[in-house]
This record gives sequence, C-alpha cells and structure tokens, in this order.
Amino acid sequence: MNPSPHAQQHQDRPHEARQPGTQPGEAPRPAPGGRTWPAVSVVMPVLNEQRHLTDAVRRILTQDYPGELELVLAIGPSRDRTEEIAGRLAAEDPRIVVVPNPTGRTPQGLNIAIRASQYSIIVRVDGHSLLPADYVRAAVETMEETGADNVGGIMAAEGVTSFEKAVARAMTSKLGVGNARFHTGGEAGEVETVYLGTFRRSALERVGGYDETFTRAQDWEMNHRIRQSGGRIFFTPRMRVTYRPRPNLRALAKQYFHTGRWRRVVGREHQGTLNLRYLAPPIAVVAMAAGAIAGAFGFWPGWILPGGYAAAMIAGAAVEGRGLPLGAWVRLPLVFATMHVTWGIGFLTSPPGLGQPSPAKPTEATP
Repeated sequence: MNPSPHAQQHQDRPHEARQPGTQPGEAPRPAPGGRTWPAVSVVMPVLNEQRHLTDAVRRILTQDYPGELELVLAIGPSRDRTEEIAGRLAAEDPRIVVVPNPTGRTPQGLNIAIRASQYSIIVRVDGHSLLPADYVRAAVETMEETGADNVGGIMAAEGVTSFEKAVARAMTSKLGVGNARFHTGGEAGEVETVYLGTFRRSALERVGGYDETFTRAQDWEMNHRIRQSGGRIFFTPRMRVTYRPRPNLRALAKQYFHTGRWRRVVGREHQGTLNLRYLAPPIAVVAMAAGAIAGAFGFWPGWILPGGYAAAMIAGAAVEGRGLPLGAWVRLPLVFATMHVTWGIGFLTSPPGLGQPSPAKPTEATP
C-alpha cells in the first residue's frame, strides 16, 4: 500500500506546532479568549478494523478541540476492507494521513505513525477505540496543569452482546483485573501506566519511542522507561475511552494468555516491576493445579483449592454482576476464570527468549 498524498509532505516537514490559519514558521495565534491551544497529532495503528474504523475516525475528527489536529493512520496488511476504508476517509478529509505498516504489529505501527506526524503532542488511539468529544481537550489541559509527559484515563469497556457485557464488567472490576485505576477508575494522580496515552513528543524521543520487540505490553514498558528517565505519568478520570471487549471465549483466552506472557517479559527486562497484583494469577494457577493433582491421587483436601476458587468466582460474580442482564450475569464466573487462568498460564509458560531480538543470520564472505 502506498502512503496517502499527504504522508510524504508530513515526513519531509520539521515537527511544528501550528494553529488553524497559520503558516509553517509563523507563531501560533491565540484562540478566542486569548488562549493558545497547541496543535495535536493523533496516531492510530490499524489492522483488520473495518467494523470500527469509520466510527473511530469520526470520533477523532469531531473533537471539541480549538487547536489544529491531524490523524495519522498506520495501516497493516489487513484481510478485510480496512485499507479501502482508510483511503476513502483520507480522500474526504485532508487532516487524515495514511502510511503503511508492513508488519501489521502495533509498536511498529505506532513508531511509523509518530515519525509521519508533525506536532509536539501525540495522542495514541486504537482502531476500535471510541473517543468522547472532549478527550483531546481534557488531555491537553491535564498535561499543561500537571507538567506530565504522558496523561491518560479510563479504559471504559462496553459490550454489546451478553458475552461482551460480561467481559466489560470483569474488565472494570477489581476482582477481574486488580486495582489499576485505568481499569477501575479513581482519583487523579501519578501512576505507573495509563491506557493509550497522550505524550509529549520530547518524551518519546528521549526514550527512543516504542520498543518494537514488545508485540504486547508495549504501553507499560514505554511508560516505565519514561518514568526511569525522570518523566511523570498522570491518570485523570476526565479521559474516558470506550473499549470494545473480545467477542467470544476463545478470543478472550488468547488475549489474556499473551498478555500474561508479555507481562513476564517486562518483568525480566525491568527488574523490580512485578508486584502481587501481577503474581496472583500464576500463583493461583500453580496452587489449583497442585490441589487437583493431589486430589486425583487420593488426597481429597487437595480439591479444596480449585473448588474454593470456583466458589469464590461464583460468589464474586453474584456481587459484581448486579445490574447485568441475566445472560451476561451467568457468563461472568467463566469470564473471570478465563481471564485469571489464561493470564497465569501465559505468565508461567513465557519462553525465556520471548521479546529478544532475533540473532542476525551470518552472511557468506565474498570471494
């Protein structure tokens, strides 16, 4: 896929911060009321997103933001109509830039889109994320008020089907995902990581962008390096992004299995970053497996561990599922267990070489 006609222009220009009606090199003009709003680049890696892409893009282009805004789509080799839809959207609005992401992987797409963007504030969005109208405004205001290098808010999971509604409830409960504020909400303040994020370009350049060996957990890893470099990550409940959960049990299990695998890679690469919240799922998996094996060999008290876990999930779902439709409520215990167990198994089976660059192949000497 070739870049859109606007892409090369963006890549050839230095990074600027312009307001509507200004020319490159001209000072930004204040918006009505005397305030100058910085120009913003929104970057979105996209792969197989024909279902959500149009809505996601429209939510960005209709932001209630007084400053200038551009959207850079890094399109991977999709198997559906994503590329066609992206091209049509770019033809309709000159603020959209389309660039190819040959690997289709998220960190590569993010780095490609960031390099093709031109402004000093970078808003990261996913192809299935739906931004509220005040998202960019809230991000810029929070960044200016706090001086943070990255600000973000709540991953507001919302489902459509009964299964998706169960997953959404699990992903916004402490029983399902622990006490991370970007999942469960809370007061504004400094945190380890946030969902998606709005970055200062200077912070991204300071740490060298996203680590492209992390096909998962790249947000957590990036935010860790920003904090190590002296930067601050700030959470605000003002920023809410609608997130569409996985549509079935198999997809959910795959998502959490790989998340567990890659979270262990982060722990290996950055010593001291694992705490009880991350270790609880693998500990539970080991304990239940040991109990089941003991019970199978005749030591009946061993069944207390897996049986107790199952009872806890049923009781927890009875409380956490209040207000859900019946179809979602009855699925909630299985959703909780799938998230915990597959995350734990992924963590325990994470290969030592995962996340390591592939060794270069030796080349033959020229005679």
